Amino acid sequence: MKKALSLALAAALAVSMIPAVPASAADVSITIFNSKMEIQSQLEEMAAQYSTEKGVDVAVYYSSDTVAAHMSTRYASNAPYTISMVDAKDIYSLAPEHGADLSDQDWVNDTAQAIAIDGVVYGFPVCVEARGIIYNKTAIEDTLGEEFNPADYATYDAFAELLEKLKENGMETPTGVMKEDWSLGAHYLQQVYEMRDDVEGCIAALHAGELDLANDERYNSLMDTFDLLKENNYAKDSAVAAVREDTEMYLADGDIAFMFGGNWDWSVLNEYDPEGEMGMMPVPQNDDAYNGKLVGGGSKYFFIDNSDQTSEEQAAAAKDFLNWLVYDAEGQDFLVNTCALVPAFSNIDLPVSDPLGVSVKAYADSDNLVADYRYAPDDHYAKNGASFQKYLADQIDRAGLAAEIEAYWQATTPVEH
Repeated sequence: MKKALSLALAAALAVSMIPAVPASAADVSITIFNSKMEIQSQLEEMAAQYSTEKGVDVAVYYSSDTVAAHMSTRYASNAPYTISMVDAKDIYSLAPEHGADLSDQDWVNDTAQAIAIDGVVYGFPVCVEARGIIYNKTAIEDTLGEEFNPADYATYDAFAELLEKLKENGMETPTGVMKEDWSLGAHYLQQVYEMRDDVEGCIAALHAGELDLANDERYNSLMDTFDLLKENNYAKDSAVAAVREDTEMYLADGDIAFMFGGNWDWSVLNEYDPEGEMGMMPVPQNDDAYNGKLVGGGSKYFFIDNSDQTSEEQAAAAKDFLNWLVYDAEGQDFLVNTCALVPAFSNIDLPVSDPLGVSVKAYADSDNLVADYRYAPDDHYAKNGASFQKYLADQIDRAGLAAEIEAYWQATTPVEH
């Protein structure tokens, strides 16, 4: 009996000396909400590989609903994602209540685009994006028989002369205009707010009905350039019926030379195997402090859920994933090459994989990006885009468009931030 007791004690002692085995990473599952449609398949493939290599089960979800509406539904049903990709304004509205504090993460010191609220970092910048005039350099040079340097056409007058010269040399319609409400009502129109010293003052004045937009210098400067694009549009006679894919195909093929857009357009342009050299330039404006700058900045942000639905293990796995994107060679390659994104982190020195991204990075590196306005109400682009489409179709004039934009702002409540 003593022998049996001795053996039992020895066994117990041996067991007590074995280190506690932590929960296996394979037991951890995290979910990612993606709001950037063009990289959904890439994210799904990455999640499968990441799950296999890291032992963390990763599932990626996408919704075509507006980000704010979708996130509201998820939180109302007590079913948050572990990591959510949202727009900047959603960080301000959601993160103080639902976001984990990421202030102690190393990547915070390697980006100028993180979002902090009251000193607490919540938003991880997924990429940098910018807007401007996309050009087909090869098509321009083949038409004119001379080198094209976009810096030579930074002003409205120089750009107008270039378009006339292209037409004289056989390019009958050198521009394309995307008719989508988000392109007109957000990307182009918002420059009216962004390209000024006091952006918040502009929004406040619009809301109060104190800004006469029809006589506003910035509005008219940008509309002058838009009119150039509109008058030289290949689809001028049916502008609101033009299909985005056709416009991008004509630009890729060199049938047209210019189109307003952003570096995200490469995902469409690339489908048409463009052989010519392409890039982006600022919207030309006369004698102006902004005519050498693109509009852009951090685009799309991840935040990590802080609710009881996200365990400590899941939160840790989510932070590991964000660090993998920034500091692991495979993560960096995924951002830059697989997703063709312009990274927002200074430590990532991989060459950007697409020509529009190369342009954006060059402007960003030289501090020539005008900060984008991130707080437009959710219905801003749809309602103002519809008004802009009427202008594109010659159903209202410039003053009429200004009046509809003013009416929108007076009837809405600016987003708090």
